[in-house]
Amino acid sequence: MVFDTTTPDSLGNALAFANNFIRVNRNDYGLQSSDVAVIVIVRHNSTAFGYNDAIWAKYGVPISKRANFVDPKTKEAAKANLFNVSEYGAQLPNRGTTLDALFKQGVQLAVCATSTRGYAGAIAEATGGNTDAIFNELVSNLVSTNARMVPAGIVAVNRAQERGYSFVG
Repeated sequence: MVFDTTTPDSLGNALAFANNFIRVNRNDYGLQSSDVAVIVIVRHNSTAFGYNDAIWAKYGVPISKRANFVDPKTKEAAKANLFNVSEYGAQLPNRGTTLDALFKQGVQLAVCATSTRGYAGAIAEATGGNTDAIFNELVSNLVSTNARMVPAGIVAVNRAQERGYSFVG
């Protein structure tokens, strides 16, 4: 199963549905997490959720602006990757299903390098930094070892489908 996400809301929904997919396959079909393959692709405005909390703490304001996302509790720029925090419950569309919880079940995250380049440019503009240096910093601060940079998220969607993955948009 491959979930394609382009917004924070679509990512939150994908996390909830990925959890449902794994849980139902386990509980109702007797399959283990290792028997199913799930990839979540973050691109466009969901890309920044592929970065760890250190990046969000450092660059939360320009990231939140570019992603059009604010912390639903504070109504300000997020200071952490909120899709890795379970305490938000119904305030976020993932309903408490975190990235880490899914990573422990084998879910893989594909992070769009093309969009990451755009985030690096926006951060550089906001902070007076160097786009290339910030890009390298983002790439080296992915949310998990289950996260991988892909040249372009849209191409990753296509490649997964070519290899027999079912698509969820």
